[in-house]
Amino acid sequence: MTARSLLPLAAAALCAGLCGCGESVFSSADAASVTPSRELAEAKANAVAVSPIPGTEDASPYTQISFLGPAGTKVSNVSVVGSHSGNHSGKLRRYSTGTGESFLLNKPLTPGEQVAVHALVGFGPTHPAAPSKPVTSVFAVAHQASVSQSEFAKEPGDSKAVQHYLSAPSLTPSAVTITTPAQSGAATGDLFMAPYQGLGTPGEMIAEQNGNLVWFRPLPKDMSSTNFRVQEYEGKPVLTWWQGRILQVGFGQGEDVIYDSSYKPIATIKGGNGYKADLHELRLSTQGTAWIDEFDPIHMNTSAEHGTRNGILTDSVVQEIDVKTGLVMWEWHALGHIPLGDSTMAAQRSSYPWDVFHVNSIDPGTSGDLLLSSRNTCALYDVNLKTGAFNWQLGGPHSTFKLGPGARTWFQHDAEFQEGGLISAFDNGASPVKEKQSRGVLLKVDYAHKAVTLVKAFTNPAKTLSAVAQGNTLALPGGDWLMGYGNLPNFTEYSSSGSVLLDGTLGRGVQDFRTYLSPWSGHPTEPPAIAATHSGSSVTVYSSWNGATEVASWQILTGESPSSLTIATTVPKSGFETSATLSAPSTYVETRALSSSGAVLASSAPLHVQ
Repeated sequence: MTARSLLPLAAAALCAGLCGCGESVFSSADAASVTPSRELAEAKANAVAVSPIPGTEDASPYTQISFLGPAGTKVSNVSVVGSHSGNHSGKLRRYSTGTGESFLLNKPLTPGEQVAVHALVGFGPTHPAAPSKPVTSVFAVAHQASVSQSEFAKEPGDSKAVQHYLSAPSLTPSAVTITTPAQSGAATGDLFMAPYQGLGTPGEMIAEQNGNLVWFRPLPKDMSSTNFRVQEYEGKPVLTWWQGRILQVGFGQGEDVIYDSSYKPIATIKGGNGYKADLHELRLSTQGTAWIDEFDPIHMNTSAEHGTRNGILTDSVVQEIDVKTGLVMWEWHALGHIPLGDSTMAAQRSSYPWDVFHVNSIDPGTSGDLLLSSRNTCALYDVNLKTGAFNWQLGGPHSTFKLGPGARTWFQHDAEFQEGGLISAFDNGASPVKEKQSRGVLLKVDYAHKAVTLVKAFTNPAKTLSAVAQGNTLALPGGDWLMGYGNLPNFTEYSSSGSVLLDGTLGRGVQDFRTYLSPWSGHPTEPPAIAATHSGSSVTVYSSWNGATEVASWQILTGESPSSLTIATTVPKSGFETSATLSAPSTYVETRALSSSGAVLASSAPLHVQ
């Protein structure tokens, strides 16, 4: 398969620089005239991937130099020389995976300069016969740009589509309305969503398939979260998500987090090299690393693309982060790989940033590659992790493959490798409208004949769902599929034949970047919550336990003092909050969460009934 080579940087082009005060501006025309470099050729032969990748046009001034290789990779004799800033000292720090090291510079690089990197790399006891060998890289440093920090205006919502609980008044997420109850054959598990916008509180939410709340973590009004799901970290199931601010220019600025089954934080994953983590992707690996994305606005001359000489371009950046150390192990930039002219977005004639690529999903392959989805080129790219070049492209103006009927996607999200060599994606097909409604597609790639065929397409038969943004397609056990419709925000589970097994929605105006479904067992450490209301001679007690998944019933205790409580009644758990009405007045009440076997899981504090 023919790959489009990375555009390496010759010294003349680099000296032209990216935009800076009093300096010329690097343009797309300059990039097209650059010839392949010795560094890129060496990268293809090396067992070690160096980041910034040779030829990177817009590395961060705060970048570290990353050396990623096989187990036992050791780095020495690092030399980093900037064309303006000169020699750079620093320190080496090893990855917790034992697969390389990063060289952390003691001072930032200078915007607009070219940087030459030289180092010796050996492979330790795992490859004792392999001598240390030199590795090199040449890259350019960006003139980073500031963009508006304005967020999207608040979407109007429905006050009736907000959940409220007497025992947990701080929990006010969007309601979950099930329009088609789970049918026979539907996958087991809970729904994982991160609603924002609308009138409910933003935050991470787990709900049963009947819509009942399981767990909710409210966020401050100026924050949102996305990509809430179950993943595995250090051999155990964990909750992961992104949280931060979603900017009107089209990306997020925040961080990624990992929580354990007790809803306690394990790790925070921040964007490396001076970037802030974007909202689009967080994918953990079994090696203890995280794949994340960032957006990097830079000054750039876009006049060759009918923009302006002093334009702002938003680059898409992909990083692999060592979770334990926070080090950047690998970094890739869309700029220099994807031609600017491939974008469906026209270059801006103002100071508004040009969102050329908009990479919105990352999926590591099994052959030293990475599958990326670029919304604004309507294409998928398979990236060689060693060189950063493309193994192939699917869709867009320079597709490696001939696309069969229905195989093309428009403004897609969430491209993933599937079993049997298939690829799934959420085909938005909207903004502008290209499809009658959004689809979940399953594609078969014929590498030998360079052709792609549509295997399956999932669309809702009862309603037209056209998502202009966001969305995902999730493979479930048994051949079922769950589709989250992003900004609508509907979600639908389909059987392998396309029939609807479950259908639902959040409140009006609410958005949910992706929707997931997974088994989950939660064990909160906080005690159950209790509330009570008094009416005449009766008392109604309300019990809830945010995040607990093993509660089968609630036992209510009453008495005249906290030390003299006795069992008054036991009622089955009913939804997130269970009520029990007692005919006799009580001074104090307490609630106990019971398992299906009747064992006491936890008790609330005694409550004085007013």
